[in-house]
Amino acid sequence: MDIKQSVCSYCSVGCNLNFYVENNEIKRVEPTSDYPVNNGFCCIKGLNLDKQQTKHEPHKKPLLRNEKGEMGEIPWDKAFKTFATRMKEIQERYGKESVAFLSTGQITTEEVALLGFVGRIHMGINGDGNTRLCMATSIVAHKQSFGFDAPPYTLKDLELSDTIIFIGANPVIAHPIAWDRVKGNKDAKVITIDPRKSETVLNSDIWIDIKPKSDIVLLYTLANVLIENEWIDKDYIKNYSEGFDGFKNHVKKYTLENVEEQTGISIKRVLELAEMIHKGKRVSFWWTMGVNQGFQAVRTAQAIINLAVITGNIGREGTGANSLTGQSNAMGSRMYSNTTTLYAGRDYNNENHREYVANILDIEEDKIPTKPTIPYDEIIKRIKSGEIKALWVVGTNPADSWVNNKEFKEVVKNLEFFVVQDLYSDTDSAKLCDLCLPSVSSLKKEGFLINTERRLSAVVPILSKEEGELTDYEIFLGIGRALGVGKALDKWKTPKHAFEIIKQFSSGMPCDITGVDYDMLVNSTGVQWPFREGDKLEDNERRLYEDNRFFTESGKIRFVYEDVVDYPEIPRPEFPYILNSGRGTVGQWHTQTRTREIPTVEDITFLSSHVFMNSELARDLNIKDNEKVLITSSNGESANFIAKISDSVKKNQLFAPMHYFNTNILTPYVFDTYSKEPSYKYVTVNIQRI
Repeated sequence: MDIKQSVCSYCSVGCNLNFYVENNEIKRVEPTSDYPVNNGFCCIKGLNLDKQQTKHEPHKKPLLRNEKGEMGEIPWDKAFKTFATRMKEIQERYGKESVAFLSTGQITTEEVALLGFVGRIHMGINGDGNTRLCMATSIVAHKQSFGFDAPPYTLKDLELSDTIIFIGANPVIAHPIAWDRVKGNKDAKVITIDPRKSETVLNSDIWIDIKPKSDIVLLYTLANVLIENEWIDKDYIKNYSEGFDGFKNHVKKYTLENVEEQTGISIKRVLELAEMIHKGKRVSFWWTMGVNQGFQAVRTAQAIINLAVITGNIGREGTGANSLTGQSNAMGSRMYSNTTTLYAGRDYNNENHREYVANILDIEEDKIPTKPTIPYDEIIKRIKSGEIKALWVVGTNPADSWVNNKEFKEVVKNLEFFVVQDLYSDTDSAKLCDLCLPSVSSLKKEGFLINTERRLSAVVPILSKEEGELTDYEIFLGIGRALGVGKALDKWKTPKHAFEIIKQFSSGMPCDITGVDYDMLVNSTGVQWPFREGDKLEDNERRLYEDNRFFTESGKIRFVYEDVVDYPEIPRPEFPYILNSGRGTVGQWHTQTRTREIPTVEDITFLSSHVFMNSELARDLNIKDNEKVLITSSNGESANFIAKISDSVKKNQLFAPMHYFNTNILTPYVFDTYSKEPSYKYVTVNIQRI
């Protein structure tokens, strides 16, 4: 029996697992005992990776919709030819940007890089990733404050903090392996800021039960209290930051007198929280989707960063303003998808950067785009307006996951050609497409992923592909050949070739990995970037900014801030309640396309959409547990749910797990100004018994 080590392809923690394989069949899955991320532990999703694509048998051949509207199998060569012919015809008729793609953070880094080459460079089209739906806020916040999208921490910092503050994060459910680090830290005080009594709140020392979307007011008020009391690190501010005086004047507007009315948190509790931050020797701040998926999200994330800076909690063990990533390879997608930034975080408008990338790829510089892609929401708008006529969706399910997803199902009817490339041909998105390109799971792939702490980890083929099966990488190559990319595609022959190209892209950048050999990643403990040529792997848990140097022009961290903006809507008589959404259980993932394969998850989770409501509100509305209710959203849509009575939510708030189609029928078409990330976490609604 062979034992093969590979990385879990679900969330961003990046656990490594040992697969026991015999006769091309996985007999057992165990967490890798000495991998520094998970140390012999993993969640139910990783333990059941062997069930990937077993219960819902995927097609091995592409499917094409005929004139009668029926889907039928076709050979791969016909699929590639159809793709190329239709896409070229549409571009010739309507212009290059009449085609776009939507990609994912759940394929390998080599695959996102090749897609970026074929789609963005050769086809000349716009293309965004579903990382826009979860991590765009953190990316923009990092770039503006740190000078580069560079999350500073190692997960070990959770073990070394004496004060851990979670803001809009529920790691007990969303990052259980990271939470295991917190459980092992017996000396830390754990504080969670969340409007809902989440699973993380239940396991915390202190719950700051804030009003929805008032985080930024609380954070600015805390900064004002800390500054006024001189509970700040003046030397750190003076030597390693820029813009403090402006920030100090800005937060003077956020006084204790108004804080309770605006946030629901009393003056006394704000002062207690400020004092705990002041007394902490190693304070770490952690945020995720509760911050990212908001209306003024980037500035909220930067308000967290600013708190860490003024208290000197940056670049030391157990400190940091730390963004927890969502998907398994969101970091790889952010750095190497060639969408919002040129490869390795380079700038499209920098001629030297374009020339550098063109030389690596052996192509003319004028082939390199001179601007980033238009964002996800703009792609949807242009489909609606008729400007985009063809869409290529890779490894994501926007018919479920996009805000106001019912509208997505309507707008794709405007497309002349809709392609979905996925593990399964029965997703809500795949059911709408004209051409379905079936790919295999990570169990049959080779490459690498980058986890939330910047760690590269090997994706090792655990099983051999069956006849006719293709990886996403092979599909991109087939499409590239059919499109006539030609000789330039020779450099991308295999994932290992792509790995060497990616290393060249990274040279001299903050995410430099020129010192990493692919063999270093296989059967190893992974490698955190940066790891430059000549570096030695003495300490494999490293944080950034220990030298107090940032990636800005001055080398100093920037204070970035802005006046608080009123949310576009507030509760009113016709929509008196606030609906929040998020992860339901540890076992559920995104739109449940993959986790439906796990019998245990199916057995312990609800089959249909449900909403948690406070017992007092339920009594007022005469709604009983497990009764069917209708929720009407201010976005103009309504959907049915099963009511679950729970005091985990406050009286005028509701919470619906995001994994069900009905939840995103209700979410609003509201976006952060800078990141263009959707505001999934707040929409005003009404609820009534059916």
